[in-house]
Amino acid sequence: MNQQGSGNRSFGRGSGTTLRGGTVASLIGLGVVALIAIIAITNSITIVDAGTRGVLKTFGEVTGILNEGLNYRVPFITSVTTVDVKTQRYGSSTSAASSDLQIVTTEVVINYRPEPSSVDQLVREIGTEYVDRVVEPALQEALKAATAEFTAEELITRRPEVSTAIQETLRERLSTRGITVEAVAITEFSFSEEFAREIEAKQVAEQAALRAQQELRRAQIEAQQQVARAEAEAEARLEIARAEAEALRLQREVISPELLQLRFIERWDGILPRFLGGDTGMIPLVNIPETEFGADQARTTPAPAPANPAPGEEPAAEPTATP
Repeated sequence: MNQQGSGNRSFGRGSGTTLRGGTVASLIGLGVVALIAIIAITNSITIVDAGTRGVLKTFGEVTGILNEGLNYRVPFITSVTTVDVKTQRYGSSTSAASSDLQIVTTEVVINYRPEPSSVDQLVREIGTEYVDRVVEPALQEALKAATAEFTAEELITRRPEVSTAIQETLRERLSTRGITVEAVAITEFSFSEEFAREIEAKQVAEQAALRAQQELRRAQIEAQQQVARAEAEAEARLEIARAEAEALRLQREVISPELLQLRFIERWDGILPRFLGGDTGMIPLVNIPETEFGADQARTTPAPAPANPAPGEEPAAEPTATP
């Protein structure tokens, strides 16, 4: 009885161990499956950021383009390469000979971006290192080609045309690669010291010539103004003379000896001149005051004689004037 009981107890302990072992194995299996499921789900979801595109590869082969946002793909057998399609800036410099054989160092900055619809071709043919492999060589060639079309002086005076030539060359070279060149800006031209001195001297001479032309023009304008003023003054004097002549002509038409005598009498103050010109010289004249002239006239006037003298009386003698 005891032995049988012991045997039963031993059997119970063995069954419990077996159950616990199976449960642990099942849990481990479930955990592995869940982990694989999580990894598969995670691997099948791809988020493409704004301003980028995802190049989908299946077993390393480019098979499509993923747009911005949440994308699904087959896990484990596919991968995604992200390509930035926003406008990017790249600067470079190169030395080249101009058409007049002057060595010019040009620094330029370009704005470019990969075409979103062509990023799969870009990754397939060039890879993600397309700047060093394609953009830089194309920019160097465009700079040298544009520099050779202009003289060293024209590179400065015709700068917009140089930028246009560089941009056209770059667009022609990079458009086939799925890269768009948006703008080109030349930041600096560097020349040899000798040529820089020649350019400076020429600029100084041109500025001096321009100032001389301006001074000459100013002198010509001033001379024209003086001539205009002189002509205006002469015209004014001529008009005044004409007016005076017309006035004299009108006066001659109305003046007569009687009018002149009348004007003289109106202006005479009653005093005779002290001297009178003649053939023998100046003859003095004596001015007799009006009071004395009245007294002398009274003395020289005879008194009236009686009308009927008395008989035997002689008529009174007439008074004689006292000199």
